Amino acid sequence: MCQRLRPPCHFEFAGIYADEGISGTTTKKREQFNRMIEDCKAGKIDMIITKSISRFARNTLDCLNFVRQLKDLGIGVTFEKEAIFTLDSKGEVLLSILSSLAQDESRSISENSTWGIRRRFEQGKLHVNHTKFLGYDKDKNGNLVVNEKQAKIVRRIYKEFLDGKGANRIARDLELGGVANWNGKAKWYEGSIRKMLTNEKYKGDALLQKTYTVDFLSKKRADNDGQVPQYYVEDSHPAIIDKEMWEAVQLEMERRRNFALQYGIRKLEYATTSNPFAGRVICGSCGQVFGRKVWNSTDDRFRRIIWRCNGKYPAKGEKGCESRHVDDVVLYQAFVNVFNMMVENKDYFIDKWKELRKSDNPLVRYKAKQFLNITTETRRIKDFDVDLYFALTEKIVVHGDGGLMVVLLDGTEVECLIE
Repeated sequence: MCQRLRPPCHFEFAGIYADEGISGTTTKKREQFNRMIEDCKAGKIDMIITKSISRFARNTLDCLNFVRQLKDLGIGVTFEKEAIFTLDSKGEVLLSILSSLAQDESRSISENSTWGIRRRFEQGKLHVNHTKFLGYDKDKNGNLVVNEKQAKIVRRIYKEFLDGKGANRIARDLELGGVANWNGKAKWYEGSIRKMLTNEKYKGDALLQKTYTVDFLSKKRADNDGQVPQYYVEDSHPAIIDKEMWEAVQLEMERRRNFALQYGIRKLEYATTSNPFAGRVICGSCGQVFGRKVWNSTDDRFRRIIWRCNGKYPAKGEKGCESRHVDDVVLYQAFVNVFNMMVENKDYFIDKWKELRKSDNPLVRYKAKQFLNITTETRRIKDFDVDLYFALTEKIVVHGDGGLMVVLLDGTEVECLIE
């Protein structure tokens, strides 16, 4: 939008205010337009000349609102194409009519643009903003190409999720490692990690029109829940993640969701390296989750961390669960014992995992391969290994008779005695 003062010779040129390549349907992102209005309020401008109403504003409400504000300040606007001067008595009537036409023209342009995009979607042609899309760039023809430096980060995220890490821990580890995101900053969020893990574009496919524009004036977009057609294009561009791993990640996300729902856990990923058993110790008597408690927390000499069934002390008048509590150190040692048992009996387990590699389930195949690699490359351990624990263990069930059972992610169940 170009602006200058009315030419009578006693006026001085105040400047040009132009927003390049920005829609006039809203004034929110029009920095030059907003600067011009502020200069008018500051008394730096006495008159504005613009080429046409559509250059000033395509939104009828905005157009009339700003014209009236300027009129109150004694500042007139001349629209050269329409021959309207806003300080004239008839100016606002004509302006209302013609600005409505300008808004309707904008609507028509928006609809035509949307129609063209949807036709390209029907033909399987991608329309993807790659700027915030980690792992990809665009070539000179507008096709997606792999950015190998960023693709290594994407592969790392997928692998670490299948290794048992949660999205929150992955984000934290990337930040601690100073790994740059798409914007060059080492700032990561759990939500963005989750979106990456479910983005089908990383396996080379594309679901087009996930969102749609609700209002052409505000440019507000919303999730497409069936309001407009969606199009799924297979092998539309080079993949970063193979389809086997991508499907395994989706199944693992579903497994974690179902586990959390089954045991009434808000989020399974509460477990951390310093508190690995959170949400994973289950009462064998009532099915509730065990919670972490600290005894004698003010005196380190007597301090103990124990796990107790959350149903042991229910509401007043209700009978609580009679299961025993279990010490933190017992849980750590139980996993060490189970892992060493697997290593000592690897021949038996290797046959089992080789059979599981034939499964139709991508997650079962992936975990079987993972278990094979871990047991063939790792020897007995003396101390608890948190990464091994997250990669191999689904839960630990504490029985009322004093025993516990470690359940592994390959379906193996190992009974242990608490001494």
